[in-house]
Amino acid sequence: MAALNDVSLSLGGETLLDGLGLQVHDGDHVGLVGPNGSGKSSLLRLLAGELEPDGGRITRVEGVRVGFLPQEIAQFPDRPLFAFVYDSIAERPRLRRKLERAESRLAKLQSSGGADETELVEAANTVAELHERTAAVDAQFSAHEAKQILHGLGFSQNDHSRPLSELSGGWKMRAVLASLLFQKPGLLLLDEPTNHLDMPSVAWFSKFLRAYGHALFLVSHDREFLNEQVNRIVSFEPEGVRTFRGNYDGYLKQRDEERQVLENRAKNLERERAHLEQFVRRFRAKASKAAQVQSRVRMLEKMETVELYRSARETRFSFPPTARGPRVPLRVDALSKSFGDLVVLDRVTLAVERGDRVAIVGPNGAGKTTLLKILSGEIEPTAGRVQLPGLSEVRYFAQHHAEALNLQDTVYHEVMRSSDQSSAQRVRAVLGALLFDELGIEKRVSVLSGGERARVALAKILVRPGNVLLMDEPTNHLDLQTTEALTDALATFDGTLLFVSHNRGFIRQLATKLWVVHDGQVESYPGTLDDYLWSCQAREIAPATDAAVKPESKKGSKHARKEQRRRDAELRAEQNRELKPLEKRAKALEKRIAELEEAVAQHTKDLSNPELYDDASKRNAVIREMQTAQAELERSFEQWSEAHEKLERLRAAFDL
Repeated sequence: MAALNDVSLSLGGETLLDGLGLQVHDGDHVGLVGPNGSGKSSLLRLLAGELEPDGGRITRVEGVRVGFLPQEIAQFPDRPLFAFVYDSIAERPRLRRKLERAESRLAKLQSSGGADETELVEAANTVAELHERTAAVDAQFSAHEAKQILHGLGFSQNDHSRPLSELSGGWKMRAVLASLLFQKPGLLLLDEPTNHLDMPSVAWFSKFLRAYGHALFLVSHDREFLNEQVNRIVSFEPEGVRTFRGNYDGYLKQRDEERQVLENRAKNLERERAHLEQFVRRFRAKASKAAQVQSRVRMLEKMETVELYRSARETRFSFPPTARGPRVPLRVDALSKSFGDLVVLDRVTLAVERGDRVAIVGPNGAGKTTLLKILSGEIEPTAGRVQLPGLSEVRYFAQHHAEALNLQDTVYHEVMRSSDQSSAQRVRAVLGALLFDELGIEKRVSVLSGGERARVALAKILVRPGNVLLMDEPTNHLDLQTTEALTDALATFDGTLLFVSHNRGFIRQLATKLWVVHDGQVESYPGTLDDYLWSCQAREIAPATDAAVKPESKKGSKHARKEQRRRDAELRAEQNRELKPLEKRAKALEKRIAELEEAVAQHTKDLSNPELYDDASKRNAVIREMQTAQAELERSFEQWSEAHEKLERLRAAFDL
């Protein structure tokens, strides 16, 4: 589909690519990994044709469509949402214009009365041909498919006629993503595509990409999402760009194995070198050993050297101990928030206990960010109150953290202002742990990348975290390694944590509780994250941009939620009734198959012993036992295959 031949690229005086060679085949799902600023986004821009290499050549198969979703887009056309997606197939509007002109010409010829018959037939044939081509495009890129994609990404039917200018930046990015998925390009380039998605949309998007049959490049900070999608890794390492087969976990394993092989080889060579040098020192003065000494000297000169991988600088940080605080550090009573006629939160009452780590989930637009902003004091509620005992110190990490940074400040001064007079040494240590060196801390915030600004916002939290930490999509714009370092650090945070995230791995590792924001309410969810995702799929939830609740729609909602929970429980019970016995039978058969395979292997080994044939009765007994075991093994395989096929059909029916 595409090839990079000896490609080099430098930006801002830094070499990102040096002689890169890479081939991309149809069906390759490539994950790009490496620290922020290493060149992942630049490589995508090269493949998209938005950047030209300093050296080398990039070739693409003629006719291959390339679709590119960058992290940020400056301008959007002001078109209705559905028309924007449906007409993103470039041939469709062109055919429409041609057909309009051809039909207009045919109508004029027919109305003129004196038109030549040959001319009329030619015009009619042109119209017919254009109709055929239009029908072929409509069959390949149907309106139904466009609506399915919009639905999966969280748009409601009412959104289809809304112009893009009415949507927020995040929803505009979803619209662009929908148009790219609809186009089915031969080469799809996605740079952090889940940044603007909520949990149900991420689950749908993951399922869509797993079935995507063309070439795909993906940059993602979500380890679980990356593992699900890719079959190849392109990694920006200190020694250069490397490629590995398999997913991200497979890459980590291969990388570790390579390191161990190199380290062992280096140790063996060092031992060999020490033995040779010892011999030379010991016998250098002996004439009788001169030839042997010279031989070993030549061996030392020719001995290979092993260059170990240089370790990439890694983000490593931890939260300092916090003040203990009260047993219930935060409580809200009858909290409501409206924007005009739109009710986002309606009489919400909640309490958080010291040490809780609460993941707040729900569709975009339901009020998750609004809730955090009210709890942090960023905005005022319409009604109700937030209770914070005197010993509770709240800190807030905003989703759009760049808006809270002073772009004219240096990195050091921006963090120092939030440090509550912490020592300069502490601030420098925190910034160093987040990979800002002595030159980096003197840069102005305005020149930093999105990932670097996210690390500055993190540093402001780290120097004074408080004992109640509110975080809104903290992993957005962070690279994978920094995301995992943040996860590890938060796991040891001894305060209270409330966070919004679409990163499933992040939630699984941190959350002790789930709060679901939906229909103006915030409810403590009794199940796991997987239970929640399953219930979303079972109910075919499609979160909408106007997913907040209007006052008149609240009537009876408590009963509806209770009824929905009952239906969810019934669905889970039905799933367990159908699946559990089959899963149990399949496991029992697998165990029996392993036992029979071991028995057959042992009988085969016995029959290879010549001494067995000296005793005919013993030989015949072994043969009979082997034949019996082999027959049972075949039956067990057939039974396991039947059970496994039925299990897969049921899982597909339950959409698991």
